[in-house]
Amino acid sequence: MGKKRTYGGIQPGVKWGPFTMRLPGVHVAISWPEAIQGAFLSLATGGALAPLMMQFFEVPFEVAWSILTIQLFWVWSQTVLFGDAYAAGWITPALPLILVFLGGVSPGSEAVQAMIAITLVVSFLFIFFAITGLGQKFNQLVPGPLKAGIILGAAIAAFMSEINRVQTLPFTLITSWIVVLVLMFSIPFGRLPNTKAKVLMASNAMLVSFIVAGIVGTFAGELTFSIEWGFFIPQFGELLATVSPWGVGMPSWSLILSAVPISLMIYVLVFGDLLVADSLLKEASKSRQDEKVDVNHTRTHWALAIRNVGQMFTGGVLIPLHGPMWTGIQVFIMERYKSGRKALDSIYSGTISWYLLSLPLGFLLPIIGLIVPLLPVALSLTLLLTGFACAYVAMSMVNDNISRGYALAIGMITAFVSPAWGIGAGIVLYLLLIGKNGGAMEGTASKEDKQVS
Repeated sequence: MGKKRTYGGIQPGVKWGPFTMRLPGVHVAISWPEAIQGAFLSLATGGALAPLMMQFFEVPFEVAWSILTIQLFWVWSQTVLFGDAYAAGWITPALPLILVFLGGVSPGSEAVQAMIAITLVVSFLFIFFAITGLGQKFNQLVPGPLKAGIILGAAIAAFMSEINRVQTLPFTLITSWIVVLVLMFSIPFGRLPNTKAKVLMASNAMLVSFIVAGIVGTFAGELTFSIEWGFFIPQFGELLATVSPWGVGMPSWSLILSAVPISLMIYVLVFGDLLVADSLLKEASKSRQDEKVDVNHTRTHWALAIRNVGQMFTGGVLIPLHGPMWTGIQVFIMERYKSGRKALDSIYSGTISWYLLSLPLGFLLPIIGLIVPLLPVALSLTLLLTGFACAYVAMSMVNDNISRGYALAIGMITAFVSPAWGIGAGIVLYLLLIGKNGGAMEGTASKEDKQVS
């Protein structure tokens, strides 16, 4: 491996502009436990987007999977090329809101252009706030109850999407829901002794739920697995012709303007992810004085803009957009990191290794054959956990009855009407019900934001 870091120093790498490139096996040690788990979880969870691409963009599975193989590179680039310590992922809380927005346009090229419009506006916001450094001020300007309403809207939209899906795979989905919720959120389960089996299942909750779903679904006759040998050949030509600006062209200005409200909502969600990530890193640093983790929000903003624009032009637009952190995996890696250098020499050993094997394995037909029948399960679990997490985060952000009712109203309008109506009604109702000087009625999250920032 390359140059070792000094005690309390920053992990070495190759500086280029504001970024730092760190290659696995050269600048950071490879952590095989992360690499093995990450390969299957990244492919299974990433594959959850394939049915959405097929539904909204009206593309065949081969094109949808081609998009996903390219997005794996752009996800990995956040750590490898740009130097962030976050286990990168999507802007997952935005997924339900984006599905509501895309539901208002025709499937096919119009939906692709709508997604291009969102990508352009969100990327512009990343660049604007990177240049001006006003991201923190913008975040503080958005009242806590309005943030709660936006996040609750994402939760409601996520749960709504699963009402019809569960009717197609009742035994498989309900079983997988129970397993993942028990392993991740159950209070009685958490009180059980910390045996090796319990720790192993809890730290691999989604993988365990996939395995259980596969077994139950097979016995119930809801899932059928078909394994083929060979390699997957990406359909780059058809991909660029059907889901990128090269093929469908740029969206109209009216479509771009219509994407502004949801894009502002998405940015609020992204900044919330950054605050959570900073909190996790600060907590972990108490146990790891041997490494200084370089956190730079301006760099992260630039990296997010490059990732999303790069994805759009090289691999087609992505639902739901590239984001700074995969929260569940970041938490898992942080716990391993806090155990000491024997577990993870550097934070980058975990975040870089996580996606290391997913790239080559994504081109193997036997792996795809195992994952494809479970794609509805992966999508359902992604939306379920997103909805569950968004719901309890939103509820924790308001601390009085008026704000709770307000947040629910905004959430319902966002989910059932549109994000534009949600943010518009949110501003008006906030002034009428709470007032511009919300005072004690502000959600506690705003205070936490300021502390973390």
